[in-house]
Amino acid sequence: MFYLVIGGSGSGKSAYAEELMMGFSDVEKKYYLATMQVFDEEGKKKIERHRKLRQGKGFETIEGPRAISLSAEKMGQGSAVLLECMSNLVANEMFGDGRICSGEVVTEKILADVMELKKRVKHLVIVSNNVFEDGITYDVATMEYIRVLGRINQALLLEADTAVEVVVGLPVFLKGGKKVCGC
Repeated sequence: MFYLVIGGSGSGKSAYAEELMMGFSDVEKKYYLATMQVFDEEGKKKIERHRKLRQGKGFETIEGPRAISLSAEKMGQGSAVLLECMSNLVANEMFGDGRICSGEVVTEKILADVMELKKRVKHLVIVSNNVFEDGITYDVATMEYIRVLGRINQALLLEADTAVEVVVGLPVFLKGGKKVCGC
């Protein structure tokens, strides 16, 4: 099964996705595929906070800030994967190596990698940010990033069995509609 969990900053989407993962009793292993790259102390603190929140939940963490298909090779058919989060992955692929990669190339690569990951595992949960509603016009590169993330989120929604937007901690079902955890 493939689940897409989206929401704004601080919406509770990560907690919802983790609770969803905890409900999978039919898996051999649970992976947390972390896509955040650390650039400063604030990033280190955020990662440490997330690790503490996951502690004791049985996740094996794999750092995969780019090229998630390489991480997929480590996971078996009977596993569940929580990819946290798509917005970091898009930024890493688009702006990595000190250059700006084409939005089309990034979209194709990420979607191909996600489909490869989806084929390899029993359950895939992807967390993504809703960054589209602030009404601010940004520089050209940031606007392209927002468009690419939007295209990827739309494509993921089409592929997902269940899609949920978490709003102030409450799941709003966009696709699937069946409550899948005790949130």
